[in-house]
Amino acid sequence: MIRASSGKSAARRLLLGAGVLAVLTPAIAGCEAGNGAPTLEFHAASGGAQTVFNGIRINNVFVLGAPSGATVPSGSSASLFLSLYNGGKSADTLESITATGTASSISVTGSPVTLPAFSAVDLTGPQPTAVLNDLTTSLTSGTTVPVTLTFAHAGSVTLQVPVEPQSYYWTTYSPPAPSPSASAGARVSKNKATPIASPSASASASS
Repeated sequence: MIRASSGKSAARRLLLGAGVLAVLTPAIAGCEAGNGAPTLEFHAASGGAQTVFNGIRINNVFVLGAPSGATVPSGSSASLFLSLYNGGKSADTLESITATGTASSISVTGSPVTLPAFSAVDLTGPQPTAVLNDLTTSLTSGTTVPVTLTFAHAGSVTLQVPVEPQSYYWTTYSPPAPSPSASAGARVSKNKATPIASPSASASASS
């Protein structure tokens, strides 16, 4: 009789525990719902360097290297990709990008790049908008290079940017074209897309 009573008590406790769990599960799930759910919040890209600097969110910054097992030789050029989000109430401008000790200069199509308030600007691929010119050192995938972004109001910030191989996910991304092209520009997204005008280049030969 004692054993039987003990067994029934244990069964009751199990049933009671299951009932409490059933009641709490919707409440716990409800914590992930609503306007403040984590899935609805802005999440930075997972690859590349990223930071938030004076209201500017800098995402997924990387240099495109050679295919796996190869290097980009010094004296050549390399593609740079990144995304920006201006979370401030005032517009800003990306005035320049430099890579001291890695490239003689970095050219950005459509530079200077306007960053409207609460807007994203993508300098992403697969075709490069930003190019490291005249590399002063060879680039090996898996290493990092210092890249400095200078904004008109936010100031300058330096990130250690990874060199990603032109393989796997980055296979469709392109190295710089042999000749510069002004056809591609930064894509600005807001309520209405406002493309940044790319400067038209005209060449004249003199004898």
